[in-house]
Amino acid sequence: MDDYRRDPADRAPSAEARILPMREEDYDAVRALWMTIRGFGIRALDDSREDVVRFIRRNPTTSVVAQADGRIVGSILCGSDGRQGALYHVCVAREYRRRGIGTRMVAYCMARLREMGINKVALIAFASNDVGNAFWRRIGWKPCDVNYYEFVLNEDNITQFIGADNDD
Repeated sequence: MDDYRRDPADRAPSAEARILPMREEDYDAVRALWMTIRGFGIRALDDSREDVVRFIRRNPTTSVVAQADGRIVGSILCGSDGRQGALYHVCVAREYRRRGIGTRMVAYCMARLREMGINKVALIAFASNDVGNAFWRRIGWKPCDVNYYEFVLNEDNITQFIGADNDD
């Protein structure tokens, strides 16, 4: 069975990272981690403390952090609308990658969603995110042939790409 489908309790621990539910008070450390991830898209409003706390309160058991060496080294915002699960901002600090931490965090989220009766999970990975796309393929996810549309309801919710070359 693929790693991401197994319950995290069935897996051997990787490195020294602990996989834990994300708490509201983790926001500052998680945001600091996001700001180190090259190519990450951070939205002005959706990724604010207020909106992330609201997301965690709505999905109190599904989002996750990985802790190692006394700090947060990975995170996933994970939630459900009751029909489908979604993963957002999946990341592992560069120096902790390739240790199974991302796979274990995904397994944690998938197990929580399965407990809620969710049968399908979606995520968005930017086409230019080579590291992320390689990770998803490696753990068995398949890209879908769909068009993704969005309609911006609040123009203040701009996306900042971390570490992107903005030499225009």
